[in-house]
Amino acid sequence: MPTPSALLNVMIDAARKAARGLARDFGEVTELQVSKKGAGDFVTNADLKAEQTLFEILTKARPGYSFLGEERGMIEGTDKTHTWIVDPLDGTTNFMHAIPHFAVNIALQREGEVVAGVTYNPITHDLFWVEKGRGAFLGAEKRLRVAARKHLDESVLATGVPFVGKPGHGQFLKELHQVSQKVAGVRRFGAASLDLAWVAAGRFDAYWERNLKPWDVAAGVLMVQESGGKVTTIEEHGDPVQGASILASNPELHPQVLKALQAAG
Repeated sequence: MPTPSALLNVMIDAARKAARGLARDFGEVTELQVSKKGAGDFVTNADLKAEQTLFEILTKARPGYSFLGEERGMIEGTDKTHTWIVDPLDGTTNFMHAIPHFAVNIALQREGEVVAGVTYNPITHDLFWVEKGRGAFLGAEKRLRVAARKHLDESVLATGVPFVGKPGHGQFLKELHQVSQKVAGVRRFGAASLDLAWVAAGRFDAYWERNLKPWDVAAGVLMVQESGGKVTTIEEHGDPVQGASILASNPELHPQVLKALQAAG
């Protein structure tokens, strides 16, 4: 069982410290300070405080690295080869409604390639971590492996439903129609980072979604790959880390789900 590298330990420490404030605020629904970024898109004061914590810890540990955060955007560093990609609170709507399914999400990109990632749920204390070439893990003891199912009618898939203000409602309904006829179930839990981590852990058999951002998926893409899974865009071209579209599953199911999604047109 590999132990996390010094770099990964920095990321884990940052995630845990940012999570403390989120855990304190969790459940205080009436006390949350909330701003609206767009239709159906919110940011809480907890998001902002968590990102500030992550920014301080990560930039202190690696002063020259660039920093791409959901709330503050890109901050260019002197080291152009490394970028932290951070979502301080993936699943803000769940958090606002006291639903205990959200995560702190951190990835490190080196020369355009994701090389490490951490996804941490402050309420369940599930800590998923990954390093390129060394595998993906849950906590200190469990190595992650994608599910071994080969047939769609035995499989449970995860997805994301476009909310108000998001594009693609019609496309999603066509995709859901194509997929749901063929599978044992479809789930929508509301945190892309955890959906991907759960594919890596074999809890979900596949996951698809459109119109995401790098901070939603960067860590999870590497987790699925290091757990023996396959990740592509739905169109099969472009980089899934960029978030325009993503499909993650084990290698056996991937072409079957892809066929169903592409049949939606």
